[in-house]
Amino acid sequence: MSLHIESQGSGEPLLLIHGWGMHGGMWGQVAEQLALTHRVHLVDLPGHGGSAACTPYELDNLVQQLSEQFGEPLAVCGWSLGGQVALRWAQLHPEQIKKLVLVATTPCFVQQDDWSGAMAAETLQDFAASLMQNHALTLKRFLALQLRGSENERELLLDLRARLYANGEPDIKALQGGLDILRDTDLRGQLKHLAQPALVIAGGRDTLTPAAASEYLAQTLPDARFVKIEGAAHAPFLSHPQIFMQHMTSFLNE
Repeated sequence: MSLHIESQGSGEPLLLIHGWGMHGGMWGQVAEQLALTHRVHLVDLPGHGGSAACTPYELDNLVQQLSEQFGEPLAVCGWSLGGQVALRWAQLHPEQIKKLVLVATTPCFVQQDDWSGAMAAETLQDFAASLMQNHALTLKRFLALQLRGSENERELLLDLRARLYANGEPDIKALQGGLDILRDTDLRGQLKHLAQPALVIAGGRDTLTPAAASEYLAQTLPDARFVKIEGAAHAPFLSHPQIFMQHMTSFLNE
């Protein structure tokens, strides 16, 4: 299958991968600024935006779809679920990934016996049940959770809601599959084998993927640095674009 990808700018290639229920257009002005120095590719994951859904909707299949689209090595920036996709891609096809930027990313989204800094499994199950009853309302609820506690929360929420369906409505099976990926994925055991340089960016007020989980990610990866943006929640590139860009461009241009 062919993924919907919009490209802009010139220079070293950089792919931006969005989070659950979103699309490539959610990156906003950050993508435009990055395109001043890079060839930026905005992808819609299968079942989102302009990309058709894939079967089965599993993490390795998402990686395979992306791997087939890009022939040259590139830097990859993943947000939330997109960060887990990027991590798995770097594991399965390390020759394709030059650098990783992991935004509001956790190696394990739900709580485990040895992993308390995460969402309770029951909460994610409630989301899955709500999705079946009213997926539009569930998506709006998820947007609110992403921005809860962030500086400029109200303005950001209005902006995200306005852009949510700008590239079309996500496929319900893709939304369900994405929640399954978040429920089942635990990448902690693979992190020490990923050699790519990585920048891990967390929001200090993130309640979906706590900053402590991102800090663990940075500490466990062999070549990673950690940045916590105070005042930001789950979307630091939207709430604090200038600080986000400073760290990201410095890392990419090294």
